[in-house]
Amino acid sequence: MIFVRRAAGSPSRLGILPGSFNPVTVAHVALATAARRHCDEVLFVLPRAFPHKSYAGATLSERAEFIEAAIGDGPGFSLAISEAGLFVEIAGECRKAYGAGPRLSFLCGRDAAERIAGWDYGDPGAFPEMLRQFDLLIARRNGEYVPPPEVAAGMERLDLPPEFEPVSATEVRQRLAQGQPWEHLVPPAIRTRVHEIYSRIPTTALD
Repeated sequence: MIFVRRAAGSPSRLGILPGSFNPVTVAHVALATAARRHCDEVLFVLPRAFPHKSYAGATLSERAEFIEAAIGDGPGFSLAISEAGLFVEIAGECRKAYGAGPRLSFLCGRDAAERIAGWDYGDPGAFPEMLRQFDLLIARRNGEYVPPPEVAAGMERLDLPPEFEPVSATEVRQRLAQGQPWEHLVPPAIRTRVHEIYSRIPTTALD
């Protein structure tokens, strides 16, 4: 794990927000901001590779640039590049970077929680075992996530204003490609760069 920026101090609870951030949206920032009510520090994690999607669109360095500009000088926010994409792998990297002390909490929406819980890890006991290493802070996303009873103790609701629920990076890219208004979906600090970068990317590479 390579830090682009790291908050001062040692957190007792670390919120971890992995994503492709293609580009970062107002919903990503709202999710991180909401998590600061629970966590001393929120770490944006940009993996070099993803388990469920290919790397297309903006480059790794451009996505890191988006995140840095979006979080600005906000205290308690960090950004790192991860060598892996699975939560359990990222958790391991965080343990090496932060030590054994902090409680690790991954931030995600309902759709991501369902994907993580339903992922084929090759062992039916793998996911419950992961939740002994970290927990999940889950925001509504076009619906509330209802966890299976056997793992519910490792999951906590994260309240997010409803206007952020439908916002996605996919919609930003689609609106840009179709010439529709998109600026309201990304933080003001990155609007110019988002337009510059995605205007030069072929539409076929924006999926």
